[in-house]
Amino acid sequence: MELRVDSVPGPVTAPAALFGTWRVGTPRRQRETAEAVARAWRSRPWPGPGLRSYAVLAGDDGSTLLHASQVEDLDDVPAQDLSWKREVDAAVPGIERTGVASGRSRRGTPAYGPAAEAGCVVLVTREFDGPDTARAEGLVEALFEGSAGTPPADGLLSAHFYVSPDGSRVFNYALWTSAEAHRRAVEHPPAPLAADERWQRAHSWPGLRSTGFQRFRPLLGLAPPAG
Repeated sequence: MELRVDSVPGPVTAPAALFGTWRVGTPRRQRETAEAVARAWRSRPWPGPGLRSYAVLAGDDGSTLLHASQVEDLDDVPAQDLSWKREVDAAVPGIERTGVASGRSRRGTPAYGPAAEAGCVVLVTREFDGPDTARAEGLVEALFEGSAGTPPADGLLSAHFYVSPDGSRVFNYALWTSAEAHRRAVEHPPAPLAADERWQRAHSWPGLRSTGFQRFRPLLGLAPPAG
């Protein structure tokens, strides 16, 4: 199959996304697993038009892999020939699959630069104390309102917010030029942004139990054949 294969993420355009994580143990096994995924997918037909893209990214912990899929509809995810996972397991034994989360797109920033320039992808996960879609969507709106008067951070290419189907989690899948650019933005937020009452309120949103993030380095990007 003539897949489009790259080492950088493509633009984020789909209405929904799936985020799966694997633990593989070492940076070398991260690379080997991504190579095995590419080989397995090349030998199979693309699952269908409902899958826009599939990316594999290496966590900065040296062990985790993030599998990010852009899909048209969470209720109609294209069926796959899952035997490809057995091929990957044969090539890299001992992979621990730690779960898949999903979300529907709520809002996204403009593209401040091309996705192909992304050297780092950051996945921010905000968890609530229970399901409530309206509350989760309200948090996304508050984050956008709080940052409306502040220019984008240096190195931010785009940020895309998703709400889980039950409203218990909010995900921010953000493309950055580098991990260092994201680190600087976290350590030195603009004073007007930090002082904005709406921004402060968003970070103490009712029911918000935790906020965490992890940085990833793009390893593999797959897309269906053009045309």
